[in-house]
Amino acid sequence: MSQNSQAIRIVIVDDDEDDFIITSDYIKGIEDNDYAIEWCSTYAQAVEAIRTSAYDLYLVDYRLGVKTGLDLLKEAVRMHCEQPIILLTGKGNKAVDQEAMQIGAMDYLIKSELNTEKLERSIRYSLERSASLKALRANERKYRSIFERSKDAVFITDEALRFKNVNSATAELLGYTPDELILLSLYELITEGKDAVFQSLSQSGEVDDAEIILINKQGEKKYCILSATQETDDTGTVYVQGIIHDITNLKRAEKAALQAEKLAATGRLVRTLAHEVRNPLNNIQMSVEQLIPVNQSADDALFLEIIQRNSKRINDLITELLNSARPSEMMFKKTILQTALDDSISAALDRITLQHINMHVRYPEYPCYIQADSEKLKVAFLNIIINAVEAMKDIQGELQIAVKPGTALYTVEISDNGCGISAENISKLFEPYFTSKRNGMGLGLAATLNILQAHKAHIDVKSKENFGTTFLISFPAVT
Repeated sequence: MSQNSQAIRIVIVDDDEDDFIITSDYIKGIEDNDYAIEWCSTYAQAVEAIRTSAYDLYLVDYRLGVKTGLDLLKEAVRMHCEQPIILLTGKGNKAVDQEAMQIGAMDYLIKSELNTEKLERSIRYSLERSASLKALRANERKYRSIFERSKDAVFITDEALRFKNVNSATAELLGYTPDELILLSLYELITEGKDAVFQSLSQSGEVDDAEIILINKQGEKKYCILSATQETDDTGTVYVQGIIHDITNLKRAEKAALQAEKLAATGRLVRTLAHEVRNPLNNIQMSVEQLIPVNQSADDALFLEIIQRNSKRINDLITELLNSARPSEMMFKKTILQTALDDSISAALDRITLQHINMHVRYPEYPCYIQADSEKLKVAFLNIIINAVEAMKDIQGELQIAVKPGTALYTVEISDNGCGISAENISKLFEPYFTSKRNGMGLGLAATLNILQAHKAHIDVKSKENFGTTFLISFPAVT
């Protein structure tokens, strides 16, 4: 081989030395050639040369002992050979020609028709086409890498949004394997925003940052941004390519911030009212205390006792309101989540038994550790469990309590088959003083939210009227 590193390295694979000499002479006759020509006389040598990418171009004879040039072509394809291969044969054979080109040969030449001009054109064409194919493959690998490694869901569908190709992030987001997604349409997974997506694609052929809600295989809501465009391939078939960006965590953070803001505003209002009410209330209580010892009338004493008793009740209510709005002081320590739940269930057990509620509890076999204030967490769980029990009918009630482990979270699921919550009320569920109970104050779930937020827990509620409600509370796991 030439020592010139710039020379184009050509190997002639032929078991006949005379044919090698003739072919190499034709190549040497090419004007301004810069070729380094070598000879492989056996099939095995040729396979090794291809395996090590030793040459820039291969001229391969069809007859190679017991093997053929087609066999070598197939072996080259199997080894992902990117260098061009030109097949040479003693006489023309249309079937061999077609098969060779289908397998991946760059050209097919008949030895008896060879000359310098024909070889020059074939070599030049093969090298140029090989360079183009290498560039295409490099681009394909680059974009395939972007497709596969993208943290966003990237997909290709048909015109009806039936999945054709998806990256791993799509499968992870939706909870299905790629094979399962091929059987589905994106429309089947969109619960909100479906009509807007359909209208945008129909009218303009694209969707630009549309907010949608998807339901994954596990039944979880995923808040997402969808961008997609309609395209047409070489055959005239319309397809859709798109990206889905998951904003579920952002929405949760916004929701938690809004709830915290509402609680803070309510707290400020409660403290102001408590101060304004307690001042005149203290004057009333002090006046009553002065009047009771000197008053001799039985009727007056009765009325003064009523005033004193109800003043104390008002004061207690003010204290309760202040406690509900004030961030609780927490004493966090490593706690077993199942134990905290068991304590809450024990506190509600009499109520559950009296209403003949069927309760089912499912825990992992190993302890799930979280950082928690056990007593405060017991109160938070108890409020949810009591609300669930009160929403169900006697005897017919089914209460499900479960702990589901994840990679970095433990999720507590508390479900009932009660009356459910309307879509209008579910958004107000944790607001202080909002209640659907006749004699309720609307402080139980507000206090629960305060406690859970202090535990850095995320709470979500799914409900359907007349079917029941599920509370999902996720806690950061600790080791």
